[in-house]
Amino acid sequence: MAPSAIDYTNGTLPNDLSSYRGYDHVHWYVGNAKQAASYYVTRMGFERIAYRGLETGCRSVCSHVVRNGDITFVLTSPLRSLNQLDRVASPEERELLREIHEHLQRHGDGVKDVAFEVDSVDAVFGAAVKNGAKVVSEPKVLEDEDGQVKVATIQTYGDTTHTLVERKSYKGGFFPGYRMETQSKDPVSSLLPGVQLKKIDHFTKKPLASTGSGPWTTRTSARQKQSQIEEYIDFYDGPGVQHIALLTDNIVRDIAAMRARGVEFIKVPSTYYEDMKVRLKKAGMVLEEDFETLKSLDILIDFDENGYLLQLFTKHLMDRPTVFIEIIQRHNFNGFGAGNFKSLFEAIEREQALRGNLSIIRTPLLKVFSLFKDLRHSTSVNPTTGYCQHVWANDMTMARKSQLLNRRLRPRHATPRHATPTSQKITQKDKSSND
Repeated sequence: MAPSAIDYTNGTLPNDLSSYRGYDHVHWYVGNAKQAASYYVTRMGFERIAYRGLETGCRSVCSHVVRNGDITFVLTSPLRSLNQLDRVASPEERELLREIHEHLQRHGDGVKDVAFEVDSVDAVFGAAVKNGAKVVSEPKVLEDEDGQVKVATIQTYGDTTHTLVERKSYKGGFFPGYRMETQSKDPVSSLLPGVQLKKIDHFTKKPLASTGSGPWTTRTSARQKQSQIEEYIDFYDGPGVQHIALLTDNIVRDIAAMRARGVEFIKVPSTYYEDMKVRLKKAGMVLEEDFETLKSLDILIDFDENGYLLQLFTKHLMDRPTVFIEIIQRHNFNGFGAGNFKSLFEAIEREQALRGNLSIIRTPLLKVFSLFKDLRHSTSVNPTTGYCQHVWANDMTMARKSQLLNRRLRPRHATPRHATPTSQKITQKDKSSND
């Protein structure tokens, strides 16, 4: 059944503009979906819940769906090369196959789409278009014997997209066209400690944006070396989702379990904890967790007058230094760990040095600032502002922080204050040679 026709541009919108219900899923394009799913199952305690591929009638791509708590990852890979497009009957599948190959060639494995569940796709999509969003696909209904799911997709930064999902009448486990996995428990899981994550807390659509203030430069960035921000942009070849934060109610339990399962996390120097102990004592902040246990697990701490936050970041999930995962626990703290940014940047730069990427900047600073400007512009016209309040309020905060980042890092002068401009140097050289 096709969705009812709505003119999204002339103000004819439903009265109920809907409420944001939460993150529905994160859709990754990867080179080998089966192996990627196995990583999240064995390393992070996810369970297989659904599958789409040759056995379900999809002849061009395959998708494995894994879940931990309310966190759902969809991992999709191509089944055919671009040379075999003529063997794919469906125009939609041909276009999808081409899109996945182009994504993998440019970015490698990465997040293609962040999907949100809403009460009314028509209402939110209509508001999006009216506010200037670029349409990828208009509202459509997907259905099978378990019911219907309505979806629509809009473009955001780079080639990343946001899909709006309305599931009111759907009784299935994931999406129409997917087969539910009857044996979701991996045999290895019974031998390993459980990881009990809750939901997606937030994601960053640009490198390391947060609320609050704090030092944004390290000695490395001050020397104009290639920062981890530029490393991401360089290896991902443009803007995208750099990290996804997963919420837990017991970070000590879950970090210990993930370490036992083989997940690699960044290393935090002992001096961080020496300074943190002094700061906590001075502020009169008492942690529920044992401080020495947090130190032994390299868990970072940030706090304000209301509460505190515990967080830790994995190393990059792929060989390309692009995407990583954050594990986060909140104790009446709504920020994103701004107090940890200097320590975090330095920890990441130590890993960067091991990769040989802490070198002189290859990407001009003005080009990087231009990318941030584009991201802010993308956010400013984000159509769902005010309707998906939790998510977009965070995005607006990120945009403000990127403006702060520009102000702190942008050189005040195109050339050093006392340096001779390049054009004058050339002129003087030519003059001396002529003499």
